[in-house]
Amino acid sequence: MAGVMKLMMCSVLIAAALIASVAPPCDAALSCTAVISFVRPCNPYVTGTGPIGSCCIGASRLKDAARTTSDRQSVCNCLKSVTRGYSQAKFSKAEGIPRLCRINIPYKISPSTDCTKVR
Repeated sequence: MAGVMKLMMCSVLIAAALIASVAPPCDAALSCTAVISFVRPCNPYVTGTGPIGSCCIGASRLKDAARTTSDRQSVCNCLKSVTRGYSQAKFSKAEGIPRLCRINIPYKISPSTDCTKVR
């Protein structure tokens, strides 16, 4: 009996995963966790422990993932909160990533940016 229940639960989980994979995406904004996963490769560059390396790939993918105004505002707010704890040297490096990676974003990476004005 327990084996049958496990099999049924596995079937339900597989079915749920399949449904979720083909369901249309919702308009939810990007989470800060998602933003951080995109820019994690930038950490060595920003902290001065490595080259810019794959940072540009992650930053470019993040820009492409931020399709809506809500997404861009979420990304802005997340980057703003992450950079608050940076020293001036680290902050300057983070601020320069769009330029170095040749990525055009509609706001400045700064703790003083008003993310509600990002479109």
